[in-house]
Formats: sequence, structure tokens, C-alpha cells
Amino acid sequence: MNPTIEQTRAAASVDRTIQLLTAGAKPGEACTPDLAKGPWEFDAGPAAYGPGSSMGDVIPTGSPRQGALPEAYRTASNEELHARIRAAKSTLGDRVVVLGHFYQRDEVIEHADFVGDSFQLANAALRRPEAEAIVFCGVHFMAETADLLSTPEQAVILPNLAAGCSMADMADESSVEECWEQLADVYGDLAATDADGRVPVIPVTYMNSSAALKGFVGSHGGIVCTSSNAKTVLEWAFERGQRVLFFPDQHLGRNTAKAMGVPLEQMPMWNPRRPLGGNDAATLDDARVILWHGFCSVHRRFTVDQIAQARVDHPGVQVIVHPECPMPVVDAADAAGSTDFIVKAIQAAPAGSTFAIGTEINLVQRLAAEYPQHTIFCLDPVVCPCSTMYRIHPGYLAWVLEELVAGRVVNRITVPGDVADPARLALERMLAAKPPVAAPAALTPPAASMAGA
Repeated sequence: MNPTIEQTRAAASVDRTIQLLTAGAKPGEACTPDLAKGPWEFDAGPAAYGPGSSMGDVIPTGSPRQGALPEAYRTASNEELHARIRAAKSTLGDRVVVLGHFYQRDEVIEHADFVGDSFQLANAALRRPEAEAIVFCGVHFMAETADLLSTPEQAVILPNLAAGCSMADMADESSVEECWEQLADVYGDLAATDADGRVPVIPVTYMNSSAALKGFVGSHGGIVCTSSNAKTVLEWAFERGQRVLFFPDQHLGRNTAKAMGVPLEQMPMWNPRRPLGGNDAATLDDARVILWHGFCSVHRRFTVDQIAQARVDHPGVQVIVHPECPMPVVDAADAAGSTDFIVKAIQAAPAGSTFAIGTEINLVQRLAAEYPQHTIFCLDPVVCPCSTMYRIHPGYLAWVLEELVAGRVVNRITVPGDVADPARLALERMLAAKPPVAAPAALTPPAASMAGA
């Protein structure tokens, strides 16, 4: 007998799993007991990413802070919060659209009108031009991208301003500009072309970066990529440049370029804290892809040993990992791909398949609950969600929605015009660089994704 939607949601809930682990009512381990606390308990403390995978990362000075969440939302039960969210959405109707990233806790996904990856969700806003407010349940750079692609009349709201991204913060505008100046010292005029019409270097930024960095690449002939179109974007860049400066995620850049045949010795790392990124001029002259010293703390947790153990425990297991994982992990896996790729692989698999997945636990646990005909588990046995995605809680969602009902817009994310124009240009270049595949998959409404459960 198929489980009910309520049973599926209970199985999908990472928050419920963490509460049980912390209470000793379930075997297993979470990376920190602080995950069992409400995220508002960290809003008033020192600036930090919060408990979870990024808790050891250093947060930049001046990072956005979230003010105190009113007590009524902090003390409300889950049932009350869900009821208030549903009531507010009903009152607002088409005036609001709620977007939920794959990595959000299931208690938030329950209320999302669209679920997807960062770029799918930014584009979802285009489908709802009548919406006065776009509530983006994700992290800061995603809300910025939604603001870039939405109309000026639409307000983009991030329920918790402390939901940043440690990887995006690893490449800041001043460090990238300093890098660009040092590359000009090595390569000469960065606008000069060779006999093939190529400039010395093309900047490429991952979608997981600030609007300011998207604006930087837009102003310097560069382009944005996602994890699903990185190969196509690098091909675009190599047609126009002798080299690529790729930031902020070294692993996506390395894994993609390696698969395209770029030798590892032609992919030096750029450490922004060292002159010439820690390289000499000869190394940079020979480079094809210069990799920024950045990473995702979620995907850095996965290891080759975890893959080996999964194969011992589950003969015939299919190991799929995200390309933000380190190169040895990607090489040891059966496949690597974006979150959308992972979802589609599981949807298409014959019943009885076994999958070990190397990506964020909220998505993995949700897939395991939604596809009980398969055995699906996370490669990392320790429950450790994305610190910043986990800062979004139903309490914050209820608060921003009820503020909208009262006629107040809180936590609005706005990209300044001087940044927005070149950032949109970089995004438009990405959209024009079509990968040789079928049209992107439709976004998944949460109710439909649960209907077959």
C-alpha cells in the first residue's frame, strides 16, 4: 500500500530526523546538536553561517544579518505555522508566488508553488508576472538572481536575510578585481585579441555567486554557468578566450574541464590571499582554466571511502554525485550531475534500484521518501544539511507572508541598477549558449511530486 502524503512528508523531514537523533530516539549522528534548535537562536549571536555543513567557514565582515523574529512565530507549533502560512497564501492569492529550492527543509517545500534548482526558480518568477511578491526560499544569491530576472514592480523577498552561501562568499568583488589586475600584468592588455580573435582570458562565474560578480563578468566579456550547462559555457568561453578564469567553485570547474580533456597541469589554483594566486607567470601563461580557491562545504563532505563503503554494503548500488564534489569523488562515482540530473535519474530508474547520492541531505531524504520503490540514501552517514538553506524555517515564511497581508514588504532583495545591467548581460549570454540537449525539464509543483507517493 502506498504511503499517504503525510507519511511521505514525515519520512522526508530532515528536521524530524535531527530531532530524533538529538533525543537519542533514532540511531545515527548529526554533525552538531545545534541543528535541533530554531534558526532564530543564531540571529542575535555573532555573524556566522549557522549550524550545519558551513559552520566552520569564516563569514565575511558585513554579511547580511536577520533581525529578531517576533515571538509569536518562534513559539508557534509546526501545525499553527502551517495553518498561518496556508491562510496567508489563500488571502494573497496570485499576488504572491513562493519558490522552494531542492535543498530546503520539507516543512518549507510543502508551501512552495515551484520547486527546483536556483536558475529554474529564478525563471519561475517569469511565469507569474501577476505576482506582486516573489518569496524565494533559498539563499541570498538566488534571490538576487530572481530580482535580476523579475519585473521592477515585483518585490523579491528572502525570508531570512542570514541565509547566505559560504561558497559564494569565497569570491568577493574586490578579490576578483585584484586577480584581474594581476592577470593583466602577466598577459598584457586583456582586451587584445590573438590571430584567432581570442582575448587572453574570459571570466566565468558559477550561478552560485553574488550579483556583483555576475556584473563583473558581464562587464568583462564573461558569462554565467550552472552545474547543468558548465560544459557548454566553457566551450563558449574557449571560442572567445585563450583561457578561462573560473570562480567561485574550483571543483565544478576542474571536473567539467577535465571531462573536456583539459590536463590538470593546465588548471592552476588561484588563492586570492597570495601574489599571482600562488603561481608563477610561466604557470599562468600555460594555463587553460584558472580555478578560484572556493568550494561547497556540503559537497566537500563526500569521500571516496564513503563510495567504497556503499559498494560493500549495497552490491549493485548506483553512485551519483554532484559536480561540486572533489574530483576523486566524481571519478569514483557512476555518474555526476546537477540536482535536476539526479532527480531525473531516479525518476527514470526501474523499480528496485539502489542509489547512493552525494548531494544535500534534504533533497536525498525527500527523494527516498517520494520513491519508496527504490533504496536511496546519502553517501555521508552523518546528517549535516546546508547551514544557510537551513536558516529558512516555516516561522520566517509565515512572518513574511503575514507582513504582506498587512501591506508591508520585509526582507526585500534589490540589486542596484549599475550592477544589474551587466549582470543581466552575463545571464543573457548564458541563456544564448544552449547545451545540445532537449528543453529544460518543467518545474515540479510539490503536490504533483507527492501525488504518486
